[in-house]
Amino acid sequence: MRPLLIFGASKGVGLELARQERSCGRTVFALVREQSDAGGIGTAGAIVLRGDALRAADIARVFEHVREECDVVSTLGGQSADGRRADDEGNVNVIAEAERTGGVSRFVLVTSIGCGEMAPFRSDLAIAAFGAAVDAKTRAEERLRTSGMPWTIIRPGGLSSEPATGRGILSDDPEIHGFIHRQDVADLVSRALRDPATIGQALAAVDAGRMTCVRAVRPFPILA
Repeated sequence: MRPLLIFGASKGVGLELARQERSCGRTVFALVREQSDAGGIGTAGAIVLRGDALRAADIARVFEHVREECDVVSTLGGQSADGRRADDEGNVNVIAEAERTGGVSRFVLVTSIGCGEMAPFRSDLAIAAFGAAVDAKTRAEERLRTSGMPWTIIRPGGLSSEPATGRGILSDDPEIHGFIHRQDVADLVSRALRDPATIGQALAAVDAGRMTCVRAVRPFPILA
């Protein structure tokens, strides 16, 4: 298996993905900020590289460290003290360096329901709470689409940390809403990396038992 680079792996979906990929023997590299706790990702067996995604030079050093064909997953998000957002700036730094370096077989960007063509279907409450972050993530999506790399975008609904339910699905319906557990998102990302049918797709990720949509939902078929 090709090595996997995860940006945003100290917690959440990125950490769960690292655990899953390491359990099947894959080499995982993870960028972790200097001030972040790397205990969980280190225990998972990933190779921890310290740096900040808001610094392009740090991203370049990560790719120099790997030096071989790889897959990339970014779950970056959040805002720094000076107002800069990893949602767009950090992700764009990763995308630009992956494009410049070459050798990236797959790039999966994890953003959020409400991004891109889903924006017209956001509620006023969602816009007030998460609008700026979602708009920033959309800018990262747009940059990835023009990169020339084999890309997939996965947009989780509301996230929770309970154990996986196994009911996670992907959908290309822009009006779908719902919730999903982080472990289930990680499973969907792992499967998307291995399924060429997901290349060039932007897909929402929800729990089949915790979703709403104006139409009957037909899950996007993905390899088990």
